This record gives sequence, structure tokens and C-alpha cells, in this order.
Amino acid sequence: MKRVFVVVLLILCFFNKTSFSQNLAPYKWYDPVKTDFPVIEGQAWSKEAAGSYDRFPARAQKGLNPNVWNISHSSAGLYIKFKTDAQNLVIRYKVNGEFAMSHMPATGVSGLDLYVLDANGQWCLAPGSFSFKDTITYRFSNIKVSADFAGRSYEYRLFLPLYNSLSWLEIGIPPGSAFNFMPLSKEKPVLVYGTSIAQGACASRPGLAWTSILQRALDRPLINLGFSGSGLLEKSVIDLMAEVDAKVYVLDCMPNMISFSDQEIEARLSAAIQTLKQKHPLVPILLVEHSGGNAGGLLDTGRNAGYGHVNKVLDLAYSKLIAAGTKGIYLLTGKEIGFGINSTVDGLHPNDIGMEQYAAAYEQAIRVIINEPIGRYSTTRPAVQSRDGYYDWRNRHNEILTLIKTSSPKIVFLGNSILNYWGGEPKAPLARGADSWDKYMEPLGVKNFGFGWDQVENVLWRVYHEEIDGFKADKVMIMIGTNNLSACSDQEISEGLKMLVLAVKERQPTAEVLLSGLLPRRAMESRIKVLNKAIAKLAAQTQVRFIDPGKLLLNHKGKIDESLFGDGLHPNEVGYQKLAVTLVPYLKK
Repeated sequence: MKRVFVVVLLILCFFNKTSFSQNLAPYKWYDPVKTDFPVIEGQAWSKEAAGSYDRFPARAQKGLNPNVWNISHSSAGLYIKFKTDAQNLVIRYKVNGEFAMSHMPATGVSGLDLYVLDANGQWCLAPGSFSFKDTITYRFSNIKVSADFAGRSYEYRLFLPLYNSLSWLEIGIPPGSAFNFMPLSKEKPVLVYGTSIAQGACASRPGLAWTSILQRALDRPLINLGFSGSGLLEKSVIDLMAEVDAKVYVLDCMPNMISFSDQEIEARLSAAIQTLKQKHPLVPILLVEHSGGNAGGLLDTGRNAGYGHVNKVLDLAYSKLIAAGTKGIYLLTGKEIGFGINSTVDGLHPNDIGMEQYAAAYEQAIRVIINEPIGRYSTTRPAVQSRDGYYDWRNRHNEILTLIKTSSPKIVFLGNSILNYWGGEPKAPLARGADSWDKYMEPLGVKNFGFGWDQVENVLWRVYHEEIDGFKADKVMIMIGTNNLSACSDQEISEGLKMLVLAVKERQPTAEVLLSGLLPRRAMESRIKVLNKAIAKLAAQTQVRFIDPGKLLLNHKGKIDESLFGDGLHPNEVGYQKLAVTLVPYLKK
């Protein structure tokens, strides 16, 4: 018997050698709090927070309802962005409260969620194994993000506990792996003030809270001011909200307002809207009905009456505000949210099904409000990317957002590497035609918003995310689509370009938009010629100017002039010189 035991033990040791080695590996640990720049997203007052993972500034304690202040220490809605090429990660941390609740699991109350964007900007989930002890530990193993771009660092998003506060947190990676925290996004946030539903009850994981789903869908900063039992449209919270220059304000407090009189509900709504509009008159405000007010199949008549009544009060108040001429307010109804008998844990708090419904309704409403529509083709669904290994895509986007705040561009070029690696500002890691850029483009004040490897949907994302907001351009040139040729039909490219043109016109209504045909490329000259005819037709339909500078890069046989290209796609210095001379007349007019 002893001999059998020894043999079994040796077998176990053999098969677990790898895992034992991994456990003993000297992981390098990174603390989001101990960085040279703030990295915890979802905090509107990160520099003033008393606790590293708090949602309000320390000065707010004196004015807030004590319950709101206490709940604000929970890390609901907070997330951390980082880049790594590690295939194995360990995250360890300590929370200050109980792990779970009777109607919400430990994975939602105190757990984490890790998502990653692949090379084409599509969300993937990194499932982890976890251990809830004094120190909670999550292990993520054997991660492979994009087979076509193996070995790259990818962008991760770590969502923090919904109903607990953090004492500390560390991210560990194996030796030899790269790791960098990402800076905070520069775009204006969606700011949500609500109840336990907004805080995240009763999602099974932090990433499945509707605010987290919405954050990923819009890929825009989101600040979660959801407070269990305490979303009461209180002046102290509204005053703090008014300090934030948001993209959209969301007021989703009706579930906590059922015990209030009709007059009190209407008074608090009107006061909240007035305060926000006085400080930020152009920022839209989205009012939200009680999600249970239109849910069929719930047999508690008392609840149904309360849910329905509070929605009627909200609807009446909204109608009065519209009649009084209040601009920029919108209403999301319970019917649009669409709860049914499978949507909640207890007839009120969403389960994961309800969270998906909630997020989908919000996304649809907000996209209409901020004019960020999406379509059915990949080219009409805005996305980020990390296909080009020469530069950091997000960093370049942030550089542009900084540039436009300090220097208003007169002419903007939107495109891919053909423009990016020509020359100009913001500087790229390559410059294949710097002399011609400096001679012809620089004197005209052209700014180069080209990104290597960009496709139509990537430029659409950038336009949606404020790269041409906040200044008045004379001209915007769009030259994009060649990187879509291998995966998209001509119709898909045209539909994406149409959405992009309309987005540019909406944000730069006085600028002349120049829609360029694709430059010719080796072995694709015939297809591009046909596609450019479709693009010319699109330009006429959308009332912008079509240009086709690529014609001058062809030889007499209709093929690319190889002497003007470096690789059959990107012009060389001579080709860029010819392109510059061709473009100058369009840019001067």
C-alpha cells in the first residue's frame, strides 16, 4: 500500500510540474495606485479621493447623505486599463466587506472581470479561476488574443468589485513579459446617477453590470454614481455632477422614488435638470423610467402599481419640461428597456439577462442623443485596432485630442498609413515623404490624422470620439478604405464611407469635405477603379466633393507606376511629391 501511494505521488508531481513551477515563478507585481499618472478609470475626482478606489472627493463627505458617502467607497463602475503580452496573469487584492449577499454572488459583490480587445477591436473575455480568502486571488492562464498578431501587447480592461471597497490590489505577470498601465481616456464621460440597479445589483460579475456593458459598447469613459437605496436625486449629488463636463448626464433614480409624493418627485427632477443645465447648457440629459414599470407577468399588484405610478409622474414632469421649452432632455421608457419575467432576481434587480436588456436600451438611446449610429456591416460599427506594430493606436488618439485643444487645425487629413507615414503632425514613427509634406502641406496648416492599418470603421470610431470636435476646420479630407479591400465588399466599404462622411459633416458643418477615391495598389487597380466610381456617386449623394488624386499614380496601361511606390501600396518620396502637387489646388480653394 505504501508503495502504491509513493507511485501515485510521483505521478502527480510529474503532471503538475508545470503548474508548480508557475506558482513558484517570481511574478512581477504592479499596483495601480503606485503610478506616475492616474490609471483608475470611472473616477471623476481621482486627484481628490480620500481612498484610492473611492468614487467621490474627500470634500464631499460634509454635504452628502451619510449613506451615499458610505456606499461611495465601493468600487462600482471603476476599471483599470493596461497593456501586456503576458499569457498568464494573477490579480490579488483585499476587500473590506462581506464577500457576498443573499441575492448576489461573491463574484459580483467582490469579484473582478478581465476583458481584452483583440487586434481588430473586438471584445474578448479572459475567464479566471478564483479563490475568495483573506486575500482574493484571480488567475488567468493560457491567454492567446490574436493568432495573426502573436506576441503583441493587447489592451485589457479590469472591472472592479460592484459592492465592496478595496484595501489594495496588485497585478502580477511572469518575468520577461511586458506590462504598462494605460493613461485615463481624454473623451468626455457618460455620467450615471442612479440606484442599486446602476450600482450593479444583481450582476453575477462586474463586467455584466449594465454600466460595464455600456462602457464597452460605447468605448467611452463612464462614471457610475449608483447608490443602493440612495439614488434620490439629492441636491448634494447633483451639485457634484455639475462639476463634470460630461458627454451625457443620466438620471435613473425612479426605483428609489416610489415613497415620495408626486410633488416631491417633480420638484427634485426640475431642480436637478435646472442645476445641470445652468452649468452645462449643451450637455444632454437622459431621464429613465422605472425598468419594472412595463414588465409583464409580475403578479405582485402592489409593486406593479408603485412602479407604474412613479413612471407616470416622471412622464408628466418630462412633458411639462418639454412644453416649457427645455432643450436637450430625453426619456428612456420602461417599455424600451423591455423587462420580462426572466429579467430580474426579485422582480426589481436585474439578473444577467436584465442587465443585457438594460445596456442595449441605453446604448440605443445614447447613440441617438450623441449622434453615433451604428449599422449592420463591420464598416459601419466603430472600432479601435492594434494591427500596426509601429505605434500605439490609443496614444496617437490621445495626442490628437491634446493637439486640437492647443491648436485648431485648418485642414485635417483622415486616413490610414498612406497618410500617417507621409509626414507632419502629430509625428509618426515613419516619414516616407517628409520633404514634400514640409514643402506643400505644412504651409497650408494640414494636420495628419492618419493611423497606420486603419480601416473605415476605425476612422469612424475616431470621429465619434472627438478627434474633430471643438474647432472649426476649413477642410476635411477623407482617404480611407484600402485596408478593407481584403475582407469587405465594395458595398460594405461604400456604406461605411457614407456613415463616416455624415459623421464628419455633423461635427464640422462649415468645413468643405473632400472625399478621396482610393489610391491605386498593385494587382487591385481594376477593382479600385470600379470602387472609386461608387465613391464618386456617394460623394454626390452626400453633397461633398469627390477627388481622385490616385489617377496620376497610374501608368498608361492603367497599372500603378512602380517608380512612384515603395511596396505597391505606399508611395515613395517621388510619389508623395506628385500626390502633394495634385492635392494643393483642392486644399487652397
